[in-house]
Amino acid sequence: MRNCYRSKTANQQSKFLHQEIRKQRPKSNQNKPEEGTNEGDEGLVPGGPRHSLKSFGYRLPEFKCFAGCQDKGLISLVLQLLALILFAGLLVAILAQVSKVPSSEERKKEKSNQEKMYQELNQLKTGFDCLCRPCPWDWTFFQRKCYFFSRSQRDWRDSITTCQEVGAQLVIVENAEEQSFLQQTSKSKGYAWMGLSDLNKESEWHWVDGSPLSLSLVRYWNKGQPNNYEEQDCVEF
Repeated sequence: MRNCYRSKTANQQSKFLHQEIRKQRPKSNQNKPEEGTNEGDEGLVPGGPRHSLKSFGYRLPEFKCFAGCQDKGLISLVLQLLALILFAGLLVAILAQVSKVPSSEERKKEKSNQEKMYQELNQLKTGFDCLCRPCPWDWTFFQRKCYFFSRSQRDWRDSITTCQEVGAQLVIVENAEEQSFLQQTSKSKGYAWMGLSDLNKESEWHWVDGSPLSLSLVRYWNKGQPNNYEEQDCVEF
């Protein structure tokens, strides 16, 4: 069966047909996350000279008493040195842990890297979806184009705006194959606007992109159409 076109006024309500305008998306550069460096473990090994008191070949009672006092002083000094070394080691360990905590700039940089990775993953997912399915869900693919039959009722001008908001346009029929496809597809959809009108000049039909109606498609007008009844300027099928 041959599809029938009927003209209607621009203010009359009808459903409309989207036709997607496909644009090439710029390739984005892929940034690799910066590799961190592993810091080696640092340790302190206490060491020092060994102190000893040796006799000089003779014995003096007074010297024994003095030597005992000196031994106690050395023990106290060694204990103080050990305590100081332990404290220094603890301080170094604390400083090492503090140095591993990222600064605010490093945190911002890490967050920025994560956001870039997230965007790249989304772009990869979008590209993968396009490879698997050329059109969005609920759209129909034909001759490298995507078509959507709207269920909402709008006038012709509002339909143009609605299509543009989703990156599409009212359908433009370019050849007989596309006309036949739309004719078969629209049987169960009902009437819908197409991107054809003579708003600029009466009886001169142009598509929404400015191109004129092809003579090969004139034969698809319904019998008696167009008749400019009540100054009808827009077309539906």
